[in-house]
Amino acid sequence: MAGPRQAGASETSPLLSPSRDGDGESPDAGTSAGSMGQVILLCCARAIDPLAFFTIFPFANQMIAETTGMKESNVGFYSGIIESLFSVTQMLLMIPWARAADRIGRKPTLVLSLAGLSVSSALFGFSQTLGQMIFLRCLAGVFGGTVVTVRVMISENSTPDTQARAFSYFSLANTIGTVVGPLLGGALSRPGVIPQFPYALPTVAAGGIGAVVTVACMFLGNETRAPGESGHKAATASPWTTAEILRSPGVRPVLYIYGHSMLLAFAYTAVSPVFYFTSPKLGGYGFSPFFISLFLGGSGIAQTTWLLLVYPSLHKRLGSGRVLRGMCAVWIVFLAGTVGASLLRHYGETVAFWILAPLALMLGSSVAMQLTAIQLALDAVSPSPAALGTLNAMALAIISCLRAVAPALFTSLYASSLKLAIGGVYVFWAVLGALVVILMIALRWLPEQVERPPQKPDQTRA
Repeated sequence: MAGPRQAGASETSPLLSPSRDGDGESPDAGTSAGSMGQVILLCCARAIDPLAFFTIFPFANQMIAETTGMKESNVGFYSGIIESLFSVTQMLLMIPWARAADRIGRKPTLVLSLAGLSVSSALFGFSQTLGQMIFLRCLAGVFGGTVVTVRVMISENSTPDTQARAFSYFSLANTIGTVVGPLLGGALSRPGVIPQFPYALPTVAAGGIGAVVTVACMFLGNETRAPGESGHKAATASPWTTAEILRSPGVRPVLYIYGHSMLLAFAYTAVSPVFYFTSPKLGGYGFSPFFISLFLGGSGIAQTTWLLLVYPSLHKRLGSGRVLRGMCAVWIVFLAGTVGASLLRHYGETVAFWILAPLALMLGSSVAMQLTAIQLALDAVSPSPAALGTLNAMALAIISCLRAVAPALFTSLYASSLKLAIGGVYVFWAVLGALVVILMIALRWLPEQVERPPQKPDQTRA
């Protein structure tokens, strides 16, 4: 009969395949943690996933229309499918990539997935049929397992004292990839450099960035799996199953809170450019493309400031639970400020609008800290460091699913709200506010280990 699960494994245990009865000791994560240079290198790898995902967004509709010659009314449907296939494929293969990291090692898995993602992303711009676009987008999703490997490698390169800063960089890398991807796609499409392939340059640029990071990880990255965990042992030992992890205390509420937090983030990210463009008479800001890019860029800068300068010390003092609750309060104030600014814009109060709108944006950008806090909460509820990879793969699969459906869902909801006779766009903001309230209620079920501020390494060994 198999013995009970052991909770004392080190963070260098396999992603998915620890022994049920193994009593060997692996190196202390605190003493084997890599330098901050390793964390930064891993964060560069983290940025490639959103970079590859978002690069095609600015030109996908036009590329489909020109390549296939289909009716304009049908283009949106197929562009939505192509944009989402990356996340759908990624979701299906997240756990298999984590298992591969146990069989062949973290570093080889990371390099392989980065290389495949870079090549498939670069080739997308050379597509000449709709079928080729679909195939290459799915292929990019197949190699989209970098994020789960990076996520666990950062945990293995961190100590309780350094994990808040490390995951601040991790979240920042995602933001950078999300911003740089559309910039590449918009700035480099149809440049005339490759006349027969007018959309190849942005995808080649994205693939080239990925290739540089791949080479850097190949030569500069360190393997974080414990030396004693051979591929054969990892493959034959009894793994933590998803059912066992879901039955562990605190896992289900944290997974739900993770997904709910990401749903809010995806909703606002998808709708904000459209809201900025919407005319003031319909409740939007009525911005030109210049001011839209200014606000989007300002939000990215503000997020960077919150994540790098505020979050590490805030997490050390308060812990993940209090940060999560505080960010819910910020969400409410931010949404109220956004509605207030839109009303000022509607009634022509220009000076008051230009005071309130940037302040609301800067405050609202701080909710990026919520996404970092929930990542650390996920680490805290892992029943064993040996189960961390499976748990992360489950969470990231949920996120991939949400990323595939949330943008279309919430932009459609926003467009529908504009057609309402009463309330209009404010109905949409009320829906987001209701989602925040539901999240606040769900936080009542946070487990005790998430509520506590992080312990120092000597406390965790006591």
